[in-house]
Amino acid sequence: MGTAVYNPCMTTLAVLSDIHGNLPALAAVLEDLRPFKVDHVVVAGDVINWGPFSAQVMERVVQEGWAVIRGNNEYYLLDYGTPRAPAAWQDTSQFPIPRWLHQQLDGRWRTVIAAWPDTLSLRFPDAPPIRVVHGSPRSNTEPIFPAHRDEEIEQMLSGVEETVIIAAHSHLRLERRVGRWHILNAGTVGVPLDGVRVATYMLLEGDERGWRPRWRAAPFDPGPLFQEFARQRFVEQCGVVGQLIIEEFRTARLHLHPFVHWRLACCPAEPITPALLERYTRVNPWDYTPLAYHLNL
Repeated sequence: MGTAVYNPCMTTLAVLSDIHGNLPALAAVLEDLRPFKVDHVVVAGDVINWGPFSAQVMERVVQEGWAVIRGNNEYYLLDYGTPRAPAAWQDTSQFPIPRWLHQQLDGRWRTVIAAWPDTLSLRFPDAPPIRVVHGSPRSNTEPIFPAHRDEEIEQMLSGVEETVIIAAHSHLRLERRVGRWHILNAGTVGVPLDGVRVATYMLLEGDERGWRPRWRAAPFDPGPLFQEFARQRFVEQCGVVGQLIIEEFRTARLHLHPFVHWRLACCPAEPITPALLERYTRVNPWDYTPLAYHLNL
């Protein structure tokens, strides 16, 4: 690693997103970040869920005093057991995660997350304002992909005053200029989906000329994740969905999404069982995986 250079005439940020309860990956990012002097750390949502260390990650994020927004995974916690919960969550073979997540985080953390904003407007005196969202400004589940057409992105950003957009949710790094907007995605700390098992984050340096991104990649040991999944009996609690989530951590690839879309296309009435998962292993998952994730094949 080269020597970190700090220019006092500019604002420097570290942007993290999609930590997803992966404590080893967060620890690797914090170690990698240590040589760099940053003014603020911003987290663009999905601090919790998927990984088994949501409580420990929450402890660290809150202790650091970072600026954090909610992503869609925070809503799995906040809406579970309330009238806001979608009716589909009652099918625990398809949606075991909200119940499992609720067991991981006690009332204190639910209260903390309830007060987080869904978006931030960063307005430093020496650089253009930034809008921080999780998915797009329209929805925390709408990703901005590299392959989106300019007109599609312009519709997503319509009405946004800030000219710099930090988005997340896709788990894919992005720098894109569309119209008057400069769009950035830091990638993912906790759940890489491009086949390369590293924790990715972004450094941003800003002045009157704009914001300049620099991506960092920190390797991490996934062993503690699998040990904690086993200790919590994650597969026993979450079934087929749990097995597919663990495979995402093993391979740094999507597994749950293609399985869900295969089932919807081929056998939507079939219950989600180990036998159905075994049938799925005989198909080509890339046929059901979005093209944006066909990386490093």
